[in-house]
Amino acid sequence: MGKFEDLRARYLEMEPYLDERTRRLFVANEAMAYGRGGRIAAARATGMARSTIGRGINDLKNGAEVPDVLGSGGRVRRPGGGSKSAEEHQPGLLAALERLVDGSIRGDPEAPLRWVSRSQRNIAAALAEKEFKASQPLVGQLLKKLGYSCQANQKMREGANHPDRDAQFHNINATVTAATERGEPAVSVDTKKKELVGDFKNAGRELRPKGDPEPVRVHDFQIPDLGKVAPYGVYDVAANEGWVNLGTDADTAMFAVESIRRWWQRLGQERYPEAEHLVITADCGGSNGPRVRLWKYELQQFADETGLAITVTHLPPGTSKWNKIEHKLFAQISQNWRGKPLISHEAIVQLINATTTRTGLEVSCTIDANTYPKGIKVSDRTMK
Repeated sequence: MGKFEDLRARYLEMEPYLDERTRRLFVANEAMAYGRGGRIAAARATGMARSTIGRGINDLKNGAEVPDVLGSGGRVRRPGGGSKSAEEHQPGLLAALERLVDGSIRGDPEAPLRWVSRSQRNIAAALAEKEFKASQPLVGQLLKKLGYSCQANQKMREGANHPDRDAQFHNINATVTAATERGEPAVSVDTKKKELVGDFKNAGRELRPKGDPEPVRVHDFQIPDLGKVAPYGVYDVAANEGWVNLGTDADTAMFAVESIRRWWQRLGQERYPEAEHLVITADCGGSNGPRVRLWKYELQQFADETGLAITVTHLPPGTSKWNKIEHKLFAQISQNWRGKPLISHEAIVQLINATTTRTGLEVSCTIDANTYPKGIKVSDRTMK
């Protein structure tokens, strides 16, 4: 090792045990021992300012008095050393800051920060109008001292809760648990967010050569020849396996049941050859909502074809985020294709098929090019 590396290694070894003064003296002694260019080398090796190293060298040469650290209550600097705080220079600064921020938070319509961003820069400007001098970094330090921090909105107000909402969750859990214990299939279903196909921006970042981001379109105007896709997912709770039917037409109840049918034909039937019962968990909106007649009609056709007894449990309104497919399948797909433009149907299928997790998730996906007309009505007579 060279002289510079030796100096840096000695400093890193001693640095945890040094306080402000002894650190300065230690580095100053190393700079003197280094010889020509010692101050510059010591500054580079330790990150200490050359002026600080110079003061340390002067202390060593002039035989500065060693302070009684234990007798001074652990002080490093002389009593009275250091600049006075902004609060001492400007009495009332902290109280003015607290009144300023607290008033805007509590909803005082006359508060100067009520209708603007409460950024540190805006707070500093508001304090300046009250004849206080406070820089942006100082405002940040004072806010921290007062117990403030930057926080996002928190979704907590769900509105009125139905008295049977908790009972419905218990019912869903009991129904799914009973099915899996019997070895019967239990699936969670939903349609993922529709996606534009083409070289459009996809949220997230992906590793690429520095300074060479992948170019995409500026505007998100649908490409007529490619259109959108509606990924309808079926998540097998017990097997930790996902199936995605990539629809290129409308997201209708007929499409939803066809997706479940394809899952059963390609995966479910082989995994559960003795099954007599199928449990489906879905949210209460969209193509698989509890009031959608076509959803019920198509499910009956599917039940007639397969001989399965089908039970559907719907999550209460506003609770779709608790549907297992959301965080067990869809979140993993979004994580896998982050930062990658969905340039074609084939690319989307490959990205979904490649989705895995350390807990063993496997995903299959195929394109569904069928058309699913909207506006199909199911009569009262048919329902009966």
